[in-house]
Amino acid sequence: MAEPAPTGAVTDLPPPPRHARWLTGAAHLLFYVTGVAFFAYLSRYYLTGIGGPSLLAVTAVPLTLCLVVLNDLRHGMLYPRLGAVAPFLIALLYCSVALYAAWYLTTEFDEIRIFRLGLWSLHDLAVGGAVAALVLEYTRRRYFALFVLNVALILYAVYGYLVPGMFHHPGMDWTRIVSAVSVEMSTGVFERLPQLGLTLIGSFILVLAVLRAFGCIDSILTGSARVAQRSPRTLPQAAVVGSFAVAAVSGSGAANAATTGSATIPVLIKAGFPRVTAAAVETASSLGGQLMPPLMGIAAFLMADYMGKSYFDVVARGFAPAIIYFLGVAFAVWLLAARHHRHSVAPDVGPMRFMDWTNILSYLIAVGGLIYMMGVERKPAMTSAQTVFIYLFLFLTAAFLIRSFIEKAWSLRELTRPFLRFVESFSTITAELTILLATLGILTAMFTITGVPTKVGVLLMEGAAINLMVMVLVAFAFGYLIGMGLPVAPTYIVTAIVVAPFMIRAGLDPWVVHFFIFLVAVFGELSPPTSVTAAVTSRIADAPFVRTMFAAVVLCMPLLVMMGAVFTRPDLVIEPGWSQLPAFTLVLIGTLALSFALQGRVHTRRALDLPMRIGLAAIASVTIFHPDASTAALTAGPTLLLTLIGAWRFRSGVAR
Repeated sequence: MAEPAPTGAVTDLPPPPRHARWLTGAAHLLFYVTGVAFFAYLSRYYLTGIGGPSLLAVTAVPLTLCLVVLNDLRHGMLYPRLGAVAPFLIALLYCSVALYAAWYLTTEFDEIRIFRLGLWSLHDLAVGGAVAALVLEYTRRRYFALFVLNVALILYAVYGYLVPGMFHHPGMDWTRIVSAVSVEMSTGVFERLPQLGLTLIGSFILVLAVLRAFGCIDSILTGSARVAQRSPRTLPQAAVVGSFAVAAVSGSGAANAATTGSATIPVLIKAGFPRVTAAAVETASSLGGQLMPPLMGIAAFLMADYMGKSYFDVVARGFAPAIIYFLGVAFAVWLLAARHHRHSVAPDVGPMRFMDWTNILSYLIAVGGLIYMMGVERKPAMTSAQTVFIYLFLFLTAAFLIRSFIEKAWSLRELTRPFLRFVESFSTITAELTILLATLGILTAMFTITGVPTKVGVLLMEGAAINLMVMVLVAFAFGYLIGMGLPVAPTYIVTAIVVAPFMIRAGLDPWVVHFFIFLVAVFGELSPPTSVTAAVTSRIADAPFVRTMFAAVVLCMPLLVMMGAVFTRPDLVIEPGWSQLPAFTLVLIGTLALSFALQGRVHTRRALDLPMRIGLAAIASVTIFHPDASTAALTAGPTLLLTLIGAWRFRSGVAR
C-alpha cells in the first residue's frame, strides 16, 4: 500500500515516462514469476529433500540473487541515479549471470565437488567467483560495514605478509581466495550458513510469511489498540504487549519497530509521553523480537547450528531470558506511565472484524503449534514449521474465502492479494537472509584460511590467565565493537567463531557462552552510537536520535543484566524446565528492583530519594550477581519487598 503524501508535498508531479512505467511493470512481473519458481523449488525440497542441502544451495543462492536484484529494481532502489533503462539492463545482466551459474553448478555439481576437487578449471572458478562477486555487490549496497570487513579480510588473506606481529602470515594467491569463497562449498557462499537460511530458517519464514500475507500483524495491533481504547490507562502496556506479540513472530528488532512503531509511538505522544520516551519505549519493546520464542531471530538458529543442537533446545532455554526481559521492560513502562501519562487518549481504531479474530486465532495456533510439535511431539524444527505452515495456510485460505463470499469481494485483485503478498514476503525475506548468510560464508572462509580466530583466542586466553572476568569483558568489548557496524546475525557468528571456543576451553559451559554471545549480538541493534532500532523509532517520533538511543539503553537494562547473570546464575540457560526456576526468580526480582531504581522514586526529596534508590540497586545487584546462591536468596526477599513498597508509593503519588 502506497504511503500518503506528506503535508505540503507536491502531489501534481508529472507521471513517469511510459517506458519507465513499462519497465517497472516488467520488473514486477519478473519478480513474481521468479518468486513463485523459488517457492515451488524450495517446497519440493522441503517435501522430498532431493539432492541434499549443498545441491540446494548451488541452485537456490543464485536464485536469491535474482530475487533481491529484481526486488530492488521494481522499487527503484537498484542504482537509482542511472535512470530507468540502465538499472533494468544491469538487472538483466546480473540475473543472466546468476541463472547461468545455477545451471552450470547444478549440472557440474559432482564433477566440481568430487572429481575436480582441488583441481578446478578456470571456468569453475569464474562461475563460482561471479556468484561471490554478486553477493559482495549486494552486500555493498545493503550492508556496507559488512562489505568493508569482508574486503579487508580478503586483502589481509592475500597480503598478510605485509602485516607485522602475531597477525603476520605468508599470504595466499587469488585462486585460493576465489575457490575458498565459492567452489569449495564447505566454505564461502554455498556453505552451511546459506544452506541453513534456505532449509531450517526458510521453513520458519513460511509461517511468518503466511501470517503477514493475511494481515495477522495488523490484527494484533488492532487488538492491542482496542484494549487501550476500552481502558485508556492501559495504553502504554497495550503498546508494549502488542509490540512483543508481533515480535514473537517477526524475529527482528528494527523490522518490528518499523511495523508497530508507526502505530504505537504517535498514540503514546498524544497521551503525554515525551517524544524521546515514546521512541525509547518502542525501541525496548521491539528489541524483544530477537529474544522472544518461538522465532528468536536469525542468531538463535545460528546458535543451534553452531552448537549442533536442535532449534527447540535453544527455544526452550530462551523463554526464561525473554520473560525476564519482557517483565523488566513492562515494569519500567508502567513506572514511566505513572510519570508521563497525562491524557486519556483512545486510539482511533475500528471494530474487530471476522478476519481480525481469525488472524489472532491463527497467531495463537502458529505459536502454540510450533511449541507443541517441537516440545511435546519432539518433531524436528524444520518438520514442525512445515506442518504448522500447511495447516495455517489452509485455515487462513478457507477463512479468507468465507469472508470474500460474505462480503461478495470476488474481484481478481482482491482474491489474489494475500497470495501475492505471501509470495512477496516469503521470497524477499528468505532471499535477503540467504544473501546475508552467504556473505557471512565469505567472512568465515577468510577467518578459516587466515587463522584470525586462533590469534584473537590467544589474547583471550591471556586475559583468562589474569582473571575470568577480564576474559568476559574482552569478549564483550569485541562483540560490542563488531555489533556497532553489523546486524545481529553477523555479530553473533563473528563473535562465536572468534571468542566461543576459547571461553569454553577456559571452563565455561557452552550454553552460557553462546547465550552470552547471543545477548551481546542482540545488544548490537541498540549499542551506541549506531543503534539501528533507535534510528527507526526516533525517526517515527521525530525525536533526537542520540537521546532516544540512551533512553532506550536505560529501558533495556534487563538485557545488560542478563549478560552478567548467565555467568553468575548459569542455571538460567544450562538446562530448560524447572531447574531454571531458582535462577529465574532471583534474576527477575533483581531486574525489577533495578528497573524501579532507574525509573521510579522513593521520596519527594531528592536528597533522600537518590541514596535510597542507590541502596536498592546495590541490594538488587547482590541478588543477581553474588556467586553464592544462598546469600543471593537471603537478599531476594528484602529486595522484592522494598520494590513493591516503592512501586506502590510512586504509583499512588506519595513519592512523586
